[in-house]
Order: sequence, then C-alpha cells, then structure tokens
Amino acid sequence: FFAEIVEFQKIVGSLIELVDQLAKAAENEKMKAIGARNLLKSIAKQREAQEQQLQALIAEKKMQLERYRIEYETLCKIEADQNEFIDQFIFQK
Repeated sequence: FFAEIVEFQKIVGSLIELVDQLAKAAENEKMKAIGARNLLKSIAKQREAQEQQLQALIAEKKMQLERYRIEYETLCKIEADQNEFIDQFIFQK
C-alpha cells in the first residue's frame, strides 16, 4: 500500500510539473499575443497620424495651387493689357 502511495505521489508530482510547464508556456504565448496586439495598435495609430499629415499637406498644396492659378490669371491679364498698349502705341505712330 505504501509503495502505491509513493507511486501515486510521483505520478501526481510529474503531473503538477507538466501542468506548471503548460501554464508557463500559455503565459508566454499570452504575453506574445499582448505584445503583438499592442504593436498593431501602435502601427495603426502611426498610420492614422501619417494620413492626417498627408491630408494637411494636400490641403496646403491645393491652397498653393489656387494662389498660383490666381497669380497666373493676373499675369495673363497684365500681359494682355501690355500687349494691347504696345499695339496701340505702334498704330499711333
């Protein structure tokens, strides 16, 4: 009977060790999963910030394009006025 109890204790001890190893492995995998999830959240936030920066840059470039367009139209008008003045000056002579 005593030998059976000792054998039972050995089996239980090895079972406890196995369960402890599995618990440690599960905890390690859990930490890896948490780390991966945090990394994905970080990447998502970085992309969101980058997208906002790019949207701001697009808006800025659109405003600059509009300023250039207005300046071009103004210069075209000035050129037309000057050409008209030159033509009138030449025809007067």
